[in-house]
Amino acid sequence: MAAVKGIGKREFASRRRKLMGLMEPNSIAIIPSARLAYRNRDTEYPFRQDSDFLYLTGFPEPDAVLVLVPGRRHGQVVLFCRDRDPARELWDGYRAGPQGAVERYGADDAFPIGDIDDILPGLIEGRERVYYAMGRSRGFDARLMGWVNSIREREASGAVPPGEFTDLDHMLHELRLVKSAGELRVMRGAAQITAEAHCQAMRACEPGLYEYQLEAELAYAYARSGARFPAYPAIVGGGANGCILHYIENSERLRDGDLVLLDAGCEYHGYAADVTRTFPVNGRFSPAQRALYEVVQAAHAAGIAAARAGNHWNQPHDATVRVITEGLVALGLLRGRVAKLISDGAYRDFYMHRAGHWLGLDVHDVGDYRVGGEWRLLEPGMVLTMEPGIYVAPDNTRVAKKWRGMGIRIEDDVAIGADGPEVLSAAVPVAPDAIEALMAA
Repeated sequence: MAAVKGIGKREFASRRRKLMGLMEPNSIAIIPSARLAYRNRDTEYPFRQDSDFLYLTGFPEPDAVLVLVPGRRHGQVVLFCRDRDPARELWDGYRAGPQGAVERYGADDAFPIGDIDDILPGLIEGRERVYYAMGRSRGFDARLMGWVNSIREREASGAVPPGEFTDLDHMLHELRLVKSAGELRVMRGAAQITAEAHCQAMRACEPGLYEYQLEAELAYAYARSGARFPAYPAIVGGGANGCILHYIENSERLRDGDLVLLDAGCEYHGYAADVTRTFPVNGRFSPAQRALYEVVQAAHAAGIAAARAGNHWNQPHDATVRVITEGLVALGLLRGRVAKLISDGAYRDFYMHRAGHWLGLDVHDVGDYRVGGEWRLLEPGMVLTMEPGIYVAPDNTRVAKKWRGMGIRIEDDVAIGADGPEVLSAAVPVAPDAIEALMAA
């Protein structure tokens, strides 16, 4: 796939302006970066920036703090970051430093992170309101309250502490929920890379392989196209392992005659893809597998058709529930009237999760699903997953043996458009005949 550019400096600046435009007069917003995390002893996990911080800055380093001060005469966007240090950079890689934060990342003003205790209290003092996501980092919460308390201690000398703290998450996450044209371009790239990886895994699949060998096909395909990391741990569940919703051991051998459920997506320029396909290990669906698969396929299509601007969030889910319940009745896995089975929740024995979730910088992305107690309306620019499934537990003796141990899910990434849904991951086949043809090629 041809490389896709990431989000540009102008868009990050526009996001910051939009957020500051929502803030009350004489206020300040404080957004810390992620910190390095250790896998074991002195071995670090690959660094992944906090998504809110990334959304506003594009700055890829740990130990940084973004401060937004609307109306500040010497610059509204202040970034505290690690100073340049040739000795550490020799070991750990290059740093932007305060000068790079201004020149390359658009900060108006930047300071070494080591100076934050001296500078940030002065920026907070006199502000009526502090916007901050309290509770995410106990350590940073304590530092912030320490700075505020140091101002309070000087009230007798005329210092003015902030009078109110406001949770930043709601305003910021509403901005993140509706994607820009640039974000959609990157997310199409993430979905395309993921689609190519899924196709490669289908082509490579055969009885006798281990689940982790299909996972390796994905990792290679991602990295080859410029997406070095997965957006989340891949689920590669052969046979009854496909009935475990978040199965990530990926350690079993794939058996002839089983299905394999593959739920995986890459991260590309910070944005996640999230795609699932279920296919026969030997390349051919059995009659029972195809029958159950086609119910999920029909539910998947119904859900996407309902994912339209103006419909509310729950309508696609309701559409999948009806199709799956009707299919389970038709195949004899449920008995009774469809309307009663739905109202009683009988389908939940086989379909126990929602039809989807928001998608963006996080796999389960931010944004409210209800507004004012009602399901929110879908709008152009929102991106969600559509992932209905049927899971027949291997020990479910209430159904015929031929159904037991089958886990089937089909998931695509869907952008809400003004003219209808756009399936970003449509390059991976869904129809059983198309899957079989790809696996036979």
